Amino acid sequence: MEQQNISYIIFETINNLLNNLLSSIDTTLYEILDELAFIDTNILKISFFEKIFGTSSTNGLLLIANSLLIAFVIYYAVKLAYSNYTSQPVESPHHFVFRLLILGISINSSFFICEQILNINHLLSSSIQELGQSILGFSISFSKLIEKLNVDIYSITSDFNIFSFDGISKTFITISLFNLIFSYSLRYIMIKLFCLLTPFALLTLLNNSTSWFFKSWIRCIFSLLIMQSFIALILLLVFSISFNSNTMSKLTYIGCIYALVHINSYVRQLIGGISTDVSNNFGISPNLFNRRS
Repeated sequence: MEQQNISYIIFETINNLLNNLLSSIDTTLYEILDELAFIDTNILKISFFEKIFGTSSTNGLLLIANSLLIAFVIYYAVKLAYSNYTSQPVESPHHFVFRLLILGISINSSFFICEQILNINHLLSSSIQELGQSILGFSISFSKLIEKLNVDIYSITSDFNIFSFDGISKTFITISLFNLIFSYSLRYIMIKLFCLLTPFALLTLLNNSTSWFFKSWIRCIFSLLIMQSFIALILLLVFSISFNSNTMSKLTYIGCIYALVHINSYVRQLIGGISTDVSNNFGISPNLFNRRS
């Protein structure tokens, strides 16, 4: 009898500790998921970020990019001068000057270009959210998702039991959503990093031997941004599920949460790009900056 009481106390203690831990995670951390997942031009409107990027062609990273632009011009001039002796094919001066003017303007307007790219991407994802709101009558967001999970999944039983299917479901969903915070935080940082690389990515188009960097850059930043629309679609799918307190409904919820966690992997398989998965490690694909034909 005494051993049974001890086992019961240990069992209840484990359940209470886990329930308190999962509840604290639910209420304190998920509020920032919407800000991390649905990125707009506000990510650029930080004074420190603008100073790093450069407010003109004479400061910040734009100054470095313009200096490298001059270096490319010198390299081309030397290569053109020696082409008469080496008989190597060289791009015509008219074509090079035209490309130099276009890329020079683009490099010094790269902050504006980043703003427009982020605007278009946010417009696409927000259109999906507004479509869902007009159909379902409430906002399509992570904050609403937590409310729905609290009503449909977490509140169906008064007592939390880690060894039951409901307890395992709640634990899996909570840990998966907690993993989203790290994954989307990494995505947030990587988008800012690739925005800073914009003038250098445009610069590499000036030479055919370095243009591979631009192709890798555009693939990576596109895969990071397009995730936003896929996230909105998956959330819309979650909210469209009619919950009936049965196992099938719970498994469908878990499937949608799993898709949110691994959406980056699916996008990379579709179009390539950079990894923001943190379930195994914070690794980046070793083939990210490999030269591609």
